[in-house]
Amino acid sequence: MNRSTIFLRGAGGFSDSSRPYSYTTYPANQISRISIPNSAPSAVYEDQTQQSQALLYRLSGDYNPLHSDPMVAQVAGFTRPILHGLCTLGFAARAVIKSFCNGDPAAVRNIFGRFLLHVYPGETLVTEMWVDGQRVQYQTKAKERDRAVLSGYVLLKHI
Repeated sequence: MNRSTIFLRGAGGFSDSSRPYSYTTYPANQISRISIPNSAPSAVYEDQTQQSQALLYRLSGDYNPLHSDPMVAQVAGFTRPILHGLCTLGFAARAVIKSFCNGDPAAVRNIFGRFLLHVYPGETLVTEMWVDGQRVQYQTKAKERDRAVLSGYVLLKHI
């Protein structure tokens, strides 16, 4: 199953106001709650995104100008183009794979991520990971801003 929500900053007026979004309206078996442990992480992986990262990621087929055009990014409320969310998720998944799977992506069964904040191309991503059985919880931060940008878990077939 693939579930997504899109936020359009500053947009609205499409219909009558609706109730605020809440996970309480979802069936319990379709909710993945993530709470970052208070303990020290089992592993930390740091990786640098490239200034050209969003332009290269466009080759995946996502040509949204938010990721390449400074004017569009400004209109959307950003100081410059932002990195694709799925690219950020890829960095987090790679951190788990390199840290716990000996670089073997076939060891991954499932990936869950919640996007918390945008990433600018060129930022350093620091992924903190906690092992809980075959589940690796993670939190990825933009080092330069010391802000969490992504959290979630990766379910592994084996560690």
